[in-house]
Amino acid sequence: MQHCQAFLSFPQKWRQTPDKSPDPSASPPSLHHHFSFPPPASLHLSPPPHPSLHGLFRFLVVLFASICFHACSVEGGWFRVGVLGPWGCDPIFAKALPSVAAQLAVNRINKDPSLSFAHTFEYIVLQEPCETSRALEAFVGFHTKASAYIGPSNPGYCDSASMLTKGWNKALFPWGCVGYEMDNVRSHPTFARSMPRPTWVLLNMMKYFKWAQVAIISSSEDIWVETATKVADSLRSHGLPVRLVIFMENTPHGIRRTLAKVLVILCMHSALIGGEAQKLLLETAYDMQMIDGSLVFVPYDTLLYSLPYRNVTYPALKNNSKLLRAYDAVLTITIDSPQVSFYEAFREAMDRREVARTVKPHQVSPLFGTIYSSIVFTAHAVHRLRKSGEWMSGGNLAQHTRNLAFQGFSHPIKTNSSGAALLNYLILDTNGLSWEIDMENHMVHFLGREIHFPRGYGPRKDSLCWFTPGVLCSGGEDTQRTVHPVITTVWFTLDIFSSDHRLRRVAKIRMIKGPNKILLTLEDVTFINPSLSNKVSFSLLTVPLNAIQMTKFGSVSVLQGDWAWLKRLPHGTFSSINPKTSDVFELMKDMRHENVNPFLGFFHDCGVFAIMTEFCSRGSLEDLLLNDDVKLDWMFKSSLLLDLIKGMKYLHHRGVCHSRLKSRNCVVDGRFVLKVTDYGYSEVVEAQRFPYIEPPPEELLWTAPEILRTGQGGFHGTLPGDVYSFAIIMQEVVIRGPPFCMLDLPATELIEKLCRPPPLCRPVVSPDYAPLECIQLMKQCWNEQPDKRPTFEDVFDQFKNINKGKKTNIIDSMLRMLEQYSSNLEELIRERTEELEIEKQKTEKLLTQMLPPSVAEALKVGGTVVPEHFESASLYFSDIVGFTTISANSEPIEVVDLLNDLYTVFDAIIGNHDVYKVETIGDAYMVSSGVPVLNDNRHAAEIANMALDILSAVGTFKMRHMPDVPVRIRIGLHTGPVVAGVVGLTMPRYCLFGDTVTTASRMESSGLPYRIHVHQSTVKILRELNLGYKVELRGRTEVRGKGIEETYWLVGRDGFTKPLPVPPEPGILVENTTSLLCFFFLFFFLKRSNLNYLLSAQEST
Repeated sequence: MQHCQAFLSFPQKWRQTPDKSPDPSASPPSLHHHFSFPPPASLHLSPPPHPSLHGLFRFLVVLFASICFHACSVEGGWFRVGVLGPWGCDPIFAKALPSVAAQLAVNRINKDPSLSFAHTFEYIVLQEPCETSRALEAFVGFHTKASAYIGPSNPGYCDSASMLTKGWNKALFPWGCVGYEMDNVRSHPTFARSMPRPTWVLLNMMKYFKWAQVAIISSSEDIWVETATKVADSLRSHGLPVRLVIFMENTPHGIRRTLAKVLVILCMHSALIGGEAQKLLLETAYDMQMIDGSLVFVPYDTLLYSLPYRNVTYPALKNNSKLLRAYDAVLTITIDSPQVSFYEAFREAMDRREVARTVKPHQVSPLFGTIYSSIVFTAHAVHRLRKSGEWMSGGNLAQHTRNLAFQGFSHPIKTNSSGAALLNYLILDTNGLSWEIDMENHMVHFLGREIHFPRGYGPRKDSLCWFTPGVLCSGGEDTQRTVHPVITTVWFTLDIFSSDHRLRRVAKIRMIKGPNKILLTLEDVTFINPSLSNKVSFSLLTVPLNAIQMTKFGSVSVLQGDWAWLKRLPHGTFSSINPKTSDVFELMKDMRHENVNPFLGFFHDCGVFAIMTEFCSRGSLEDLLLNDDVKLDWMFKSSLLLDLIKGMKYLHHRGVCHSRLKSRNCVVDGRFVLKVTDYGYSEVVEAQRFPYIEPPPEELLWTAPEILRTGQGGFHGTLPGDVYSFAIIMQEVVIRGPPFCMLDLPATELIEKLCRPPPLCRPVVSPDYAPLECIQLMKQCWNEQPDKRPTFEDVFDQFKNINKGKKTNIIDSMLRMLEQYSSNLEELIRERTEELEIEKQKTEKLLTQMLPPSVAEALKVGGTVVPEHFESASLYFSDIVGFTTISANSEPIEVVDLLNDLYTVFDAIIGNHDVYKVETIGDAYMVSSGVPVLNDNRHAAEIANMALDILSAVGTFKMRHMPDVPVRIRIGLHTGPVVAGVVGLTMPRYCLFGDTVTTASRMESSGLPYRIHVHQSTVKILRELNLGYKVELRGRTEVRGKGIEETYWLVGRDGFTKPLPVPPEPGILVENTTSLLCFFFLFFFLKRSNLNYLLSAQEST
């Protein structure tokens, strides 16, 4: 790219807000050196169109999602995130290396101590077809593949994907979705953006430059066509006149037709990362003389990642002068990386060996960083959700993306209190003179330099009215400026009254109609109680009366086919539901917690008024404690108490005071899960103004003393009063007896003592019934001073410490043995997997030691290795002089030890040189350089250096069984063409073929001990390299099969200081050989004689 200038950056004040109506009173901010852009919601002038077919499609998607519902959960000890994208059908998207990015992110997440997971974080790359219809079809099949999704990249089915994940209850963290409607938390609760919506960035840039006349061009691929359509819809929803959305044909003729119109935004791959469509379009624009400053081209895809701009060379601009000049009319908007660029961050990962070095950074798309950052974004949200203790679901995960702050791949990422991502953006400008980018970093303010436009001026500015909320613009003239305030005021006033009336009407309809209606009558409820059954004309369910629990506190009924419990209210007049009662009912209906009994509705008919809740088959906690057939150990009791604590903690968190908490108002279902019920009872009685009825003294034993003193116990409650009631229930559970049962006093006297201390009247519980910490907690909860009682948050934390963090659920204890067995099995599988991986590594290492790595990889996948011709390679042959004689006078095991010791020395030496060990045959040792890895002409130098090192090492080598006998070797070197290939199927070998191999062997066999015999072809290359090799002319030598040729001795090299053994004189070679044979015979004769002498001496003794 040419010399780029960042003249403007967008500060970290992007605000993503749910879809709201525009604020007509909002005024545009003033632009100073530091630009703080307003939220894009203020740019709304009219809502986007919603065709009826689109609504029908959304309805079908919701219906399908409800059928395919699959709860978002962390299965089997892992949390798996799916990375969506057209990785298999779009080569430029594939350059983002999604597998490498995801693996890098997951590895860092699992090693990060600040992200303390109880489970392993994993990933799966999900292939998204390039056609929108097929992409949606594929996404439906991914519902069991992952716990959350990064993507999709195609905005054409973002809305459908969001609705599907809503049905699956799994989170969706997209980076390519454009539509603003998905930011509505109510309709898209599992949707959360990991980066700002790109059209917001465009809006603020266009507002600053006052460019309202927009046209959009996309390439012909489905993903970019959908992107262009969605971008146009988004800009139009803000009142901007998007005149053209053109889908470009990737032909010169089609491009010329397109550029004859108007354009600004380019929805296609950037030319800087290999986008051919954009390259062809800009070149054609240059040919049509449209690079004159009247148009500004804005690439869209650079908004999705951080494009490097410091000290970066882009080959697309360096090697194409036409594109270089055309790029002068392009403004590139990209994410700012103030500390390190994407390429620098990628190189750091390579240096830490987190990423393989086989790929160069400039060959990777910067979208790699977006994928990485999105996964880390998800990990932080999961960590927040786990830390909060809430249920792992898609909606909860999306809600815990607020107030995050962490480092992405190459740039920091933050979110505000509403979960909106905060990123800095830079506008990169070029001057068209060179391809180098010289940008200052850490710039978040106006840089003080104007944009360089072609010919010195930019496009004309449009009227600011296009960007002013509440102003109707027509061709740049504010034709409605005078009447607009009046219209707005009248509309706003009418809207207030109509909205209030509409909300009340909707609330009333919801109360009496629909499947979730609150006000119930005999038409909705089937009673088992005969006194009510005879008042209806239709038939009732036939259930044995002895199977139904009937008490004075309520009765059992059937609602929509399920059992329900009716809690009757005091007798009184009832004519209508007042607004305050409606609010109480709405609050009760919204209560959703495992330990809170759901509110089903309010029954009012036949003079009976009752609150309906779910029926729990185990009855109340009081019934369970009185049932002697149920054995309760401490684990069972602590499980019930913990359920009660969690239920009350939830109610207090929602701001609800129970005021009537007692063991009778705690019910237990068939799974022995305790649920708090009767919440909201006092509020309904008070709101409907039912007469206050003084409860009997036995009902007041759970009421706090300060409330008893008011004279209306059980009617008005407080949060500390609920804590006191919990303490009394705790006493009931611990000793399994009624409140204050150990004092053996009537209820009236107990109430009097509670109201008039001292002395304090409290239950007495022996430490034998429960842990001492539990009794201490109980005493804290019934403290006489309400402000000194702990909250249920504190009670929850202390109770967990009492149980040392262990789970106390009944079902958990029953499954503990199975879990232990499962854990042992998982550990065994993990150990076996590790052993298998180690053995696999050993096997691969052994294979690469026997064959070249490239050949080994081909054979591992069952492929064939095609023989390869090498124009020039250098070969080394050596053998041991007199090896036959040494072998004849040595034991076989001694010969093996000799060769093993000698070749171990050779193998250690060749590891320091760019050579490949071909094979060993007996005492012969063969090495090549330039095969199978090419290294230009360095192969001759590598072989020569290795030969000198081997010869120096042999000079000091000693045989273990003959330390006084020197080991002399002959070495032959030759350079020439060879053919290499794998021979055989059983025990395959990588072999070299050709005349060069034969000649190198002849050079060794015609050489002399302690000499390196070199062919003139090798000497020629060594002299060309001019590295100071010392060679001596041997003379004309007869080489078997080649005739008489001039050969040389390699005797050293400049800088080579290792000692070389002194070769014997050629004239005494035969004499030395004879002496060697005589030495062997004499050695073994003396050895045999000495042995016989020792045996004779032993016999004589």
